[in-house]
Amino acid sequence: MNNAKMSPVVKCAVTAACMALCVVLPIALHAIPNAGTLLSPMHLPVLLCGMICGWPHGLICGLAGPALSCFITSMPGIGYLPTMMIELAVYGLVTGLMTELVHTGRQLADIYISLLTAMLSGRILTGIVRALIFSAGSYSWKAWATGYFVSSFPGIVIQLILVPALYLALQRAQLVPFRYGERAARRTSLGSQGQ
Repeated sequence: MNNAKMSPVVKCAVTAACMALCVVLPIALHAIPNAGTLLSPMHLPVLLCGMICGWPHGLICGLAGPALSCFITSMPGIGYLPTMMIELAVYGLVTGLMTELVHTGRQLADIYISLLTAMLSGRILTGIVRALIFSAGSYSWKAWATGYFVSSFPGIVIQLILVPALYLALQRAQLVPFRYGERAARRTSLGSQGQ
């Protein structure tokens, strides 16, 4: 799949695999106390899906992944499901859009701009929705900052490390098309190894 666009069938297969990971990862980490808040395991496959498959698939993965997990494993709980679906849908949507729109000429810069924009957008929009709809009148700036940045800090770090690493590994394995051609991808890889 070198320098070619992914087929719709492959995109659907990757999206299905990412939705399955939204169910499997929370189960795998269930033994760790408060793993859902600390590690945010569903965020990783949704962000990766948006980056690999584009915004429509990222959006679908962000909506369907937590819903499937809730109905199969009761994680997240039904009361928290709507806000989580909104948050993850924004992650998948914005990661996909930014991956299409951002072309700095440097692959790692593109990845991190897309990733950080999506992570901030999801947290901001979900905070607004919680403040105006789900927890109207009782949701504070402190609750938002604590819930979306302080408590989930380990998950944020994991996502910032693993999403680019997995994306580049899939690219090197020729499972994801090269963004700037194979030579540019190799230069990026060699440059990051030399640092």
